[in-house]
Amino acid sequence: MKVFSIIALIFLTLILVFLSCYLLVVRITFRYSLGRKNIAKRLDSKSGLINQYEIDLCWWDKYKFTELTIVSEDGLKLKGHYLKTTTSSNRVALLVHGYGSDFREMQPYAKMFVDMGYSVLVVENRAHGKSEGNMIGMGWFDKEDVLSWINVLVEKDEKCRIVLFGVSMGGSAVCMASGLNLPSNVVCAISDCAFANVYDQMKYVLMKKKETRARRAILKTFYKYMMRVYYFDLKTADAATGLASCKIPVMFIHGKSDDFVPVENALKLAGKVSDYRKDVYLVENAGHAMSYVTNPRKYEFRVREFLKKYSM
Repeated sequence: MKVFSIIALIFLTLILVFLSCYLLVVRITFRYSLGRKNIAKRLDSKSGLINQYEIDLCWWDKYKFTELTIVSEDGLKLKGHYLKTTTSSNRVALLVHGYGSDFREMQPYAKMFVDMGYSVLVVENRAHGKSEGNMIGMGWFDKEDVLSWINVLVEKDEKCRIVLFGVSMGGSAVCMASGLNLPSNVVCAISDCAFANVYDQMKYVLMKKKETRARRAILKTFYKYMMRVYYFDLKTADAATGLASCKIPVMFIHGKSDDFVPVENALKLAGKVSDYRKDVYLVENAGHAMSYVTNPRKYEFRVREFLKKYSM
């Protein structure tokens, strides 16, 4: 009996060690990949980021934005910042920020649309800023939130003409939302440096420096964990699939030197939209989310030309 007890104890210990390691790996991976992000510390502690992206935080104080709140389908309170301009007529741009950001990083784009005479609604994605949630939606869950924000704008003005605009993860959310049953008020969408598939993007980031057996095991384990615990299939979260049923014109912008979300993503996404309803603008020497900063005049010109066809 002593031998049996010792063997059973060793076996139980090994199981507990395995479970502990499993939970440690998936929780750490979750924290650094899909855990809640707050840009406040990042903006306040790294002035270089503000300069790099040409973010004028004081710009927000120049206008009287109205803070809006909606409740998502899964019960989260989400925040948005709405500005009705006197020159906008019924044109409004719905702006969606990227991973680990919040509405303030959308300042250059919000200014661009305001200068073009648009009203703007700049939203804060779930698990970012003042919006509730502990898990980042990676565009997949955010697409339904985008639809909810669209409905808010339509309620404000049933004749409004809405342009969807997103950067990075926000661009993916816009692409995913474009395939939903949108009201006719949504006239077009612009996606800047979006990734096509959540799983592929996570794999690229994890394996970018070096692909190893251990990293492959971590990704595989995390994938199964997200399926079992959060019912989130990272492979199904695909912006290209959403675009396959898209009925509105879409403009794809991407930096050719993007080493975080490779430019191939833009080409894959654009391939899902018929030629007469798409525009592709690839920016030389631009890194991730740096297309506007790299060449602001040409960026604004290309966006304006696209909008002239479908929104202005």
